[in-house]
Amino acid sequence: MTTSSRRYHITTFGCQMNKADSERMAGILEDMGFQWSEDPNEANVILYNTCTIRDNAEQKVYSYLGRQAKRKHEEPDLTLVVAGCVAQQEGEALLRRVPELDLVMGPQHANRLQDLLEQVFSGNQVVATEAVHIFEDITKPRRDSKVTAWVNVIYGCNERCTYCVVPGVRGVEQSRTPEAIRAEIEELGRQGYKEITLLGQNIDAYGRDLPGVTPEGRHQHTLTDLLYYVHDVPSIERIRFATSHPRYFTERLIKACAELPKVCEHFHIPFQSGDNEVLKAMSRGYTQEKYRRIIDTIRSYMPDASISADAIVGFPGETESQFENTLKLVDEIGFDLLNTAAYSPRPGTPAALWENQLSEEVKSDRLQRLNHLVNTKAAERSQRYLGRIEEVLVEDQNSKDPSQVMGRTRGNRLTFFPGDINELKGQVVQAKITEVRAFSLTGQPVVPAICA
Repeated sequence: MTTSSRRYHITTFGCQMNKADSERMAGILEDMGFQWSEDPNEANVILYNTCTIRDNAEQKVYSYLGRQAKRKHEEPDLTLVVAGCVAQQEGEALLRRVPELDLVMGPQHANRLQDLLEQVFSGNQVVATEAVHIFEDITKPRRDSKVTAWVNVIYGCNERCTYCVVPGVRGVEQSRTPEAIRAEIEELGRQGYKEITLLGQNIDAYGRDLPGVTPEGRHQHTLTDLLYYVHDVPSIERIRFATSHPRYFTERLIKACAELPKVCEHFHIPFQSGDNEVLKAMSRGYTQEKYRRIIDTIRSYMPDASISADAIVGFPGETESQFENTLKLVDEIGFDLLNTAAYSPRPGTPAALWENQLSEEVKSDRLQRLNHLVNTKAAERSQRYLGRIEEVLVEDQNSKDPSQVMGRTRGNRLTFFPGDINELKGQVVQAKITEVRAFSLTGQPVVPAICA
């Protein structure tokens, strides 16, 4: 492969963890001398970083792959890589389905991309899906933003929710050391980043696998301790974290978020169902009453906090009255944002084998009813912003209106206002909110008065 022809393209499906993995793999490819190509058809290394949470994401991967596999017959130098959760789940079966593939690699192998590609360039077809200890993240990601950045703090998941493939494809929980995490955040501060999001599939489990306990007998390293430890990193103005699990969400963590000025008042805590019997069948390990207590506690410390969550409808055996318990919870809590999905049986999960699957019609009907309520409640929650002055971190130009910039409030509401991106990118701007919609806001920048 000549230097001039070393171009790569990555398509990412799925969650924030996948986006963070893609940025790290892009960093490795650039260290190897590859250049990013916007058009996959001009790239000679094409990487699909895949998601297996829902069946439609998986099918989309196969249709993209089919197109590039055809191209490979004309361009044998083309290198095709499938990474991420579909790769981990399917392994060698992927090669049987798409023999044109060069490399199949699970998410635990993201940092090994260079070694694996070198094996491919030596003429091998490679499958890397064995469980490995994730060695410390020494890669320099090619980050999509210059303002906000993901920072992985824990990989994998030890939970065993009956609908979820993540533990099987991302492996057991492995926490990074606080020192390594802080060093990465310090480097981001030096590079001019203003906001970081600490990432974990189950971030509240952070530190459970690290050695050390306090004199009181609790783990020495927890997410709460980590927030205190990284809070004073220079130049970083905002800290977020995701995704939380209600089973491990503590008042100590909520108190830390209220006390630490850089931690944003935004919590993403999936509840999945508002019915205790369904939660039990899902093996979630909490009740809807416990979930409500968590939200009440957050609001007692931070009345204006934004709450977002995930919910599944049409889980096997879910009755109409159980589904209505989910509607009741959504109505009474009033989420700022809710990611909703109809249950999709995933290979290798217990729930996929149960007899009591619901019809697609029932699932689709429930999803529509839930989405209608979500939009109504989000629009109600947005009303509180009207006329308020909000602190917005400017991230980019509004792609639909170049005269506007866009950014997010501390509560994670997307906000647009007039401005020049060249002057404002990365700045925190006070904006008076003049228009509210269910999931976004429009405002006017407030010019501070200049003292004589």
